[in-house]
Amino acid sequence: MPVVLIANPKGGVGKSTLATNIAGYFASRGHAVMLGDVDRQQSSGLWLNLRPAKAAPIATWEAAGEGTVARPPRGTTHAVLDTPAGLHGWRFKEVVALADQILVPLQPSIFDIYATRDFLLRLESQRRVDKSRIGLVGMRVGAHTLSGDRLREFVARLGVPMVAELRDTQNYVQLAARGLTLFDIAPGRVQRDLEQWQPLVHWLDQQVGSR
Repeated sequence: MPVVLIANPKGGVGKSTLATNIAGYFASRGHAVMLGDVDRQQSSGLWLNLRPAKAAPIATWEAAGEGTVARPPRGTTHAVLDTPAGLHGWRFKEVVALADQILVPLQPSIFDIYATRDFLLRLESQRRVDKSRIGLVGMRVGAHTLSGDRLREFVARLGVPMVAELRDTQNYVQLAARGLTLFDIAPGRVQRDLEQWQPLVHWLDQQVGSR
């Protein structure tokens, strides 16, 4: 059972947006999905409470205790774990130990770039982490902007792939307010965004298929 970890110590980079939509993608494929949240703000947990009953089911992955997460129960085929800003210490080691794939969202700002670089160095220091299972996701990236170009130049020096670039759009905000994802509504309404997700879902499918 693959566990996809969404992590970055920088706050406000789009971790919950990425986590909920990945869970929505897996659910749309008929998988038994659990979505966990070790962030005290419980953004993903709140989103699950908003999710309509008619949507593809996504179960709650309950924490085992303060700041800890237990393995999902039998019957779960895919799990997604959202994490807080400032993840460090034993909590960092614990959630990394659970992960099969790690996706690191970042925005095209100098603050995100340096925080992400330091975080990747911390990940590489964990002996269990296979660098081939780490991917970056550009969030709120403009296709033809200087900040987007700087982000791509930065990523090119890291040796970790940026598996997708997602644009800044109200679609994510409006869908999140209803407990929904891009994969829960008619494709024609979010076609441009689904196209941007294709490299990301391909990466996920390849990673899951290799286990």
